[in-house]
Parts: sequence; C-alpha cells; structure tokens
Amino acid sequence: MADWPIHAKIDGPIVMIGFGSIGRGTLPLILRHFAFDKSRMVVLAPDDDDRRILDEHGIRFLHLGLTPENLRDVLVPLLTEGSGQGFCVNLSVDTSSLDITRLCREIGALYIDTVVEPWPGFYFDKSTDPAKRTNSYLRETVQDEVKRSPGGTTAISCCGANPGMVSWFVKQALVNLADDLGMDYTEPGPEDRLGWARLMRDAGVKGIHIAERDTQRARDPKPMGVFWNTWSVEGFLSEGMQPAELGWGTHEKWMPDNMRTLSFGCQAARYMLQPGGNTRVRTWCPTPGPQYGFLVTHDESISIANFFTIGAGLEPEYRPTVHYAYHPCNDAVLSLNELFGRAGVAQSEHHILDENEIVDGVDELGVLLYGHAKNAYWFGSQLSIEETRALAPYQNATGLQVTSAVIAGMVWALENPEAGIVEPDEMDYRRCLEVQLPYLGPVKGYYTDWTPLTDRPGLFPEDLDESDPWQFKNVLVR
Repeated sequence: MADWPIHAKIDGPIVMIGFGSIGRGTLPLILRHFAFDKSRMVVLAPDDDDRRILDEHGIRFLHLGLTPENLRDVLVPLLTEGSGQGFCVNLSVDTSSLDITRLCREIGALYIDTVVEPWPGFYFDKSTDPAKRTNSYLRETVQDEVKRSPGGTTAISCCGANPGMVSWFVKQALVNLADDLGMDYTEPGPEDRLGWARLMRDAGVKGIHIAERDTQRARDPKPMGVFWNTWSVEGFLSEGMQPAELGWGTHEKWMPDNMRTLSFGCQAARYMLQPGGNTRVRTWCPTPGPQYGFLVTHDESISIANFFTIGAGLEPEYRPTVHYAYHPCNDAVLSLNELFGRAGVAQSEHHILDENEIVDGVDELGVLLYGHAKNAYWFGSQLSIEETRALAPYQNATGLQVTSAVIAGMVWALENPEAGIVEPDEMDYRRCLEVQLPYLGPVKGYYTDWTPLTDRPGLFPEDLDESDPWQFKNVLVR
C-alpha cells in the first residue's frame, strides 16, 4: 500500500511503556496510522538498547522503569500534560497492568496492553499455590475491577495477536463455518455473548485450538546456553513456567490425574500441575499438517471459553474446550528442551531473532474449530518474513501479527472511548480485522479430516477414547 490510511486522531499525549521487540514494531505503525503531535509522545523503558530508533523519529525517551512507588509520579504528569485525551500503550514486562489500568481510567486516559502483566515475582514464586500463578488468577484481578468500576474510559486488556487477534478470528471462523453448514442464523452483535455461544453450540463446535506454527529460520545456528525466540524471551519464559491451563469444555469426559479446578472467577478454565512449556498436545496447521504444540497458558484460552459459555460455573450447559497449541520456531523449541533439561533453570542470555537474522519462514497463527459436522476448520494468518519486511520495519512476522493488533485495538478505543474495561472478545471483530488485515499476509480458512486419532503409530498400547476423537484424552501427549 503506497498510501497508508490515517485511521484516527490522538489529540492528547501518547505514552508507550516498554520498547522491546513489540514496542519497536508498534512505533512505526502508530506514526503511520494516527494523526498526532510527535512532540507529545514519550517512550519509557528500563533499558536504552534501541534508543537510536526513537532518536531517528524524533520521539522523546525516558530511561527508567516503572515501580509501584513511582508509577503515579511518572505517569500522571505525562498523560495529563496539555490538552486532549492521553493514550497509554503498555507493551512492557514486570509492570502491573491492573495498576496502570486503574490509574489511566482515574485520569481519563485511554489504555491498551497485550497481556495482564503483574509486578516482578509473580511467575516464579515457589511458595505460592499453583492456582494463584495461573492466568485465570491474573485475569480475575481485571474482571474484579470491571465489577468494581463498570463503564467509563476505555481500557483494552490483552490485545495482541494472542490474546487479541485470535478472538476476532474465532468469530470470523464461526461465521464462515455456519455459512458453509447452511445454517439459518442472524449474526449476533459484538457483545452478545449468549447469541455467539448459541451459534457455536448449534454449529456443533466442541473446542478450539489456538494452533500456531512458526517456521522462521535464522541464518546462523543457535549456540548452547542462549534462549532464542522470535518474540519476548522473558514473556515466553514466564508463561511457559506457569501451570498448563485451558478452557474446559462440556464435552470432555476425562481429566488427567494432576488436573485441578479453580474455585474462583468464571471457572471456565482448569489447570495441570506441570508447566505449560513442557506440556505437549496434538494439533493441526495447514502447512505442516499434524504437529505437536505446547499447551502454554494464555488469557484467550479462558476469555474465549468464557465468552462462548451457556450457563455458568464448573458445569454449564455448553462451553467449548479452548487452549493454545503452540509450535514456536525451531530455535525456541531447542531452547525449551535445553531449559527443561537443566531442571527448569533458564539460560542467562536471551536473544530475539530480528528481521535481519531470519532467512525465511512463516508464522502460521490461527484458530482450529473442531468437532462439528465438517470435522475441523482452521482459519488464520500465514504471514511470511518476506512479506513482513515489505510491510513494516523493525520486526519479524511474529511481531507484526502482534503490533498490527495493537493498532487495531487503539483505533477501536478511539472510536469507543467510553466502553470501560474490555477484552478483545467483546469488541467489534469486523472493524478490528478491517484495520489489521493489511498486515497479516494471506488470511485463509482450511478444512481438514485430521483428528488426534489419525495416523498414530500403533506400535504400543494406548489409552484412547475412540468414541470421540476430540476428547482431551486423545489430544494430550502422555
């Protein structure tokens, strides 16, 4: 696109928290798609590795990290300086999303983040009950705030690729499936949870995999003792060491011995007493076909399962099983094997592969709706590194899927400034995808007759449920 559209005007200050791989990639998209005064934008981060990029674009930089003690003193003056409504874009780690959300809404500033992030210490606290290290626990802190302070200034929680974009993919995939099944239906409105849940139930969907395969390859081989990834290593390590967690569907008949229910919140999810980064599941993506993925906990596993629930509690009338099934780039898989081979001791050196180090590959990220009359349907983005380089600077394919979702969320917030605290499931998926689609490469749907029972070697006896191929018993690699 030679002439990129200006989607909205930001008439107040913009504060970006964090300038890692996602912050670097989001900056040029903000510059491209919003009308605003560059002199009123500031980026703050605890390291200044990429300050040159900000200097090149004339963006002010503050070399500092946020803490519970300095949060108010730093952010309030920055977000209220001058006229107009401020916008806080939180792309950081080790800062409390909840505390920043509260502060922004108190002063009337718009807010967006890509994850419910806690202050340091949460993810690796060995003295904490595993239930309180889950994403369900983190998510409930935000949901409690929704109940305590409904409505008001818009704050978007968890709006990246996943969580975020995949919630919009689920609705588009469901509409596609309903059309292909010849169903007679009226598409529900954006926030019509019950309408969407009934549509998913009537379409026969038993569950959803957030099915991803990252085939991006580096020019050089990964050295020992270094964790390589195509996005935040700190973020991946944190979620990978949390308990494996998933939205638990009403069609499930079996639970692993180490699976536990949750006594708090929406109770849509269950977790296992083992790390998600060392828990494998069987899934399917268009390019590789059948593959193993890691059952890493993500907010969308809970929010999607909850959004499409009919009823409430542990035994509702209907709920789909929902979980991440992630095959990261091969270098990240090697890094995980190395980490768990060292009894979970993380490598001291971390490295994110940038667009100049990657020689080829695609991040194939989509949603696999399964269990219906057509068996399974994958819908998603197949963005290559070559397309990414042509579309936007400072990022690889994985990053662009995230940063473009942040832009879509910002546009929606500016168009809906009094929506309160919302998750991507509650937003207008059509509008969000309209903004994001130019950055996603081919976005396609694929039907497959594969199930978790397909082409198993059969060399050893297995405890399977052949009456229902899509039972978690068959999906989990045991």
